[in-house]
Amino acid sequence: MKVGELAKRGSVTAETVRHYAREGLLAPTRHPDNGYQLFSTTDLERLHFIQRARKLGFSVSEIRDILAHADQGDSPCPLVRDLLTHRLPQIRARIAELEALAQRMEQALESWQHMPDGIPDGHSLCRLIENFPEEAPCNQAPCSHNR
Repeated sequence: MKVGELAKRGSVTAETVRHYAREGLLAPTRHPDNGYQLFSTTDLERLHFIQRARKLGFSVSEIRDILAHADQGDSPCPLVRDLLTHRLPQIRARIAELEALAQRMEQALESWQHMPDGIPDGHSLCRLIENFPEEAPCNQAPCSHNR
């Protein structure tokens, strides 16, 4: 099947298929007469696998490593477990940072509700931001909003 058909069957764009082929995740052959990339049902299965792996947060590079293990006949499952075990605490920390950011934004909006709009005068750009305390209260420990 050609790029467009694989894309349609995989519910992705043709550019996504081309990107994965350039990254080595899909292995199309070339049509001998016109040079079109031709994909097999194996590529469709790999495309579905790639989509599932991306939904779990795996990078293209990590997926390439996972597929390489499988292509060599080795189980990639230990690698997959290790990657997620390492990544999950990072994701939880990022969520905490985003929650703290949302809280600071809510505090800013609340404190700015009755403040007048200022016009930049060469000394001030936006008084709302300039008047927001650099060390805004943080209810999370450890507080990471100053990173």
